[in-house]
Amino acid sequence: MSQETRQKLLEGALRTLTEQGFAKTSARAVAAAAGVNQALVFYHFGSVDELLAAACRHGAEQRVARYRERLAAVTTLAELLDFGRRMHEEERAGGHVAVLSQLLAGAQTQPRLAPATAAGLDLWIAEIEEVLARVLAGTPIAEFTDPAGLARAVAAAFVGLELYEGVDPGGAERALEALGQLAALVAALDDLGPVARRAVRHRLGRSAPRGGFPTAPPGGRSGRSAGPKD
Repeated sequence: MSQETRQKLLEGALRTLTEQGFAKTSARAVAAAAGVNQALVFYHFGSVDELLAAACRHGAEQRVARYRERLAAVTTLAELLDFGRRMHEEERAGGHVAVLSQLLAGAQTQPRLAPATAAGLDLWIAEIEEVLARVLAGTPIAEFTDPAGLARAVAAAFVGLELYEGVDPGGAERALEALGQLAALVAALDDLGPVARRAVRHRLGRSAPRGGFPTAPPGGRSGRSAGPKD
């Protein structure tokens, strides 16, 4: 029963964030959504902030697990962007990206939320980084790109588009189309002959950071934070 109550509170917290936003997410509101006594929030988690931190990790684990097999099947950058568009529509419809957006906003004033929110976002970043490293391998730009940095840019853009689309749907659509054009450019570069590929590598090499991009340490991806432990 204790585990069942915790689960109800986690789901209740996520639902309250989605429907009412961070500012209105209180112990009373979460308990009502979970269908339990308000005192159980503090019994199981100690505070509303701790509950929201746990809910962030819980929600991210659920969402990443939902898409892991589909991400593993992606073989090109164009496929990744196409998948991203479909996932964006699914996640927006379900209100799941809105939860992360609310937690990111809340972490600006509630520092205790920041580590858990970052750890939840890092779960997405890890999956995206793995796909980017795989689809860019062997392309002319592979040695001049940083999958860890790109993964963070993609994750940040994903959350940003959720917010942007609410005020300018057309602008958000153009942003997604622009990303598709970049994928087409990468595919075109990959089709170049050996001489042209060497020329591209030479040109890109002149603009790459001195010393190149950092490589992943043994047993881990580059640039990833460990995140808080349960």
